Amino acid sequence: MTNLTDAFLELVRLTATDLAPDAESALVAARQREAPGSAAQGALDTILENVNLARQNSTPICQDTGTPIFYIHHPQGWSTRQLSEQIRAAVAEATARAYLRPNAVNALTGKNSGNNLGGHHYPSLHFIETEEDGIIVDLLLKGGGCENVGAQYSLPNTRLGAGRDLHGVRAVMLDMVFNAQGKGCAPGVLGVAIGGDRGTSYLASKEALLRKLDDTNTDPELVKFEAQVLEDANRLKIGPMGFGGETTVLAVKVKGLYRLPASYFVSISYMCWAYRRRRMIVADDRTSYE
Repeated sequence: MTNLTDAFLELVRLTATDLAPDAESALVAARQREAPGSAAQGALDTILENVNLARQNSTPICQDTGTPIFYIHHPQGWSTRQLSEQIRAAVAEATARAYLRPNAVNALTGKNSGNNLGGHHYPSLHFIETEEDGIIVDLLLKGGGCENVGAQYSLPNTRLGAGRDLHGVRAVMLDMVFNAQGKGCAPGVLGVAIGGDRGTSYLASKEALLRKLDDTNTDPELVKFEAQVLEDANRLKIGPMGFGGETTVLAVKVKGLYRLPASYFVSISYMCWAYRRRRMIVADDRTSYE
């Protein structure tokens, strides 16, 4: 099996320091929607300047480089143990090179591991075996601020008058955005899972964040729904960093799951403007990044 440690290291560097083109384009478009000279436009100007400086200097886009979350699609016969070791070695080296801030803190002792390695769940690794010959790895760096404002709802919700349908899902999604206000570093992206149990629902909501911001949902029923919630969320006028303005949410990505008859969970993972998401593809002994 090929040693991909160096390739994983480059994936981490790109994700932490070089904002993906679709995310940068969304921020540029958001700036154009804001009133000239407004606090919202000023915030987006600062964000875009920061994006350029980070790319030029290979420095983190945000001081909180987040939790590294890897999704590894691999061929049959590849050792997930060896892949795990290579990814963990790359994460530790990326931390030593300051692409990542040491973020792994033992919840019981308060001690920082110093290298972003901690037990079986830090970094977060998800392996999916495929029939393809190559390997595809998606990396999401999810910061603590945006993680803190995510939410999970159980429908029906009497406080919001939200039933077990898309009208109810819309209500709780807008409630989450309203409660977040400027926290979580708006403008952000909503990754949403409808259904599942509590654990799989949250997991799927983060998987939804791996989609490109300008793509179209494969479920026809959710295409219009995503567009409607995006419009409604921006009508709240919370704006960049909570300063008010036209852009509170850059995109809405929704995934539908199966559920138990007794449960109807809606899990919302919020991703900040620092939409650190990248993909690595290894095929025919060649490595490319998206």
